[in-house]
Amino acid sequence: MSIRWTYAFIDRPATSFGSAHAFWTVVTDTRLSEFRGERGEFVTLLPGDGADACVKAQGVDSGAGGAHLDFAVDDVREFVGSAWRSGAGVVAEHEGWAVLRSPAGQSFCAVPWQGESVRPPVVRGSRLDQVCVDVPPSAYDAEVAFWSDVLDGWKSASGSRPGFHVLAPPPGLPIRVLLQRLGEERRASAHPGLACADVEATRALHEGSGASLVARGAHGTVMRDPAGGVYCLTGRDPETGGPADGCSVRT
Repeated sequence: MSIRWTYAFIDRPATSFGSAHAFWTVVTDTRLSEFRGERGEFVTLLPGDGADACVKAQGVDSGAGGAHLDFAVDDVREFVGSAWRSGAGVVAEHEGWAVLRSPAGQSFCAVPWQGESVRPPVVRGSRLDQVCVDVPPSAYDAEVAFWSDVLDGWKSASGSRPGFHVLAPPPGLPIRVLLQRLGEERRASAHPGLACADVEATRALHEGSGASLVARGAHGTVMRDPAGGVYCLTGRDPETGGPADGCSVRT
């Protein structure tokens, strides 16, 4: 099994989908692909300069949205079988791709690799490079074991602070996974995160594009985009992704 590319999928309510993708194209310096799906609910954020996309957006019919991961693989069926043996639930199998769910309830997808290989550049000192999965305490250890098993070949290590676990992909893959232990029992959820050379400078840029501040933490800042979805700005090197982890504010 080989994961060839990773996508961060930003999920937002269909009623506010337009404001979501308008905001994210500005702050990631991308343009929109053609809309896909029966209701035009899927769109890819396309970078320039020959880079390959690693961020997509989806309008969802119910719930507040969040984020999920797409893993582009050589063999979707093989990946699904391996993930199932590791404890994943298979939510739906479509023609050529599948929706799965981790033991704690976080959805993710397996899609065919289309030859993506060129990571988008840093944009004005920041890069969207992380999906953070927020895990209830009772499921945290099992979730760490699950993702460490599914993401074979990724570096799996405890974060710089208790309650965080990092799964860093092999060089060249654009999106890493952070598992964050919640302080309460609830279903797992996820949100995107940006590595920022200067968190406050990035915050100001995002507020100028319509985002709002939720909370500041010791190592990062929680923001809300114009569609109402939360995301984090973290004080990590946007080129390497290290060293600080998490938002330090539970979302």
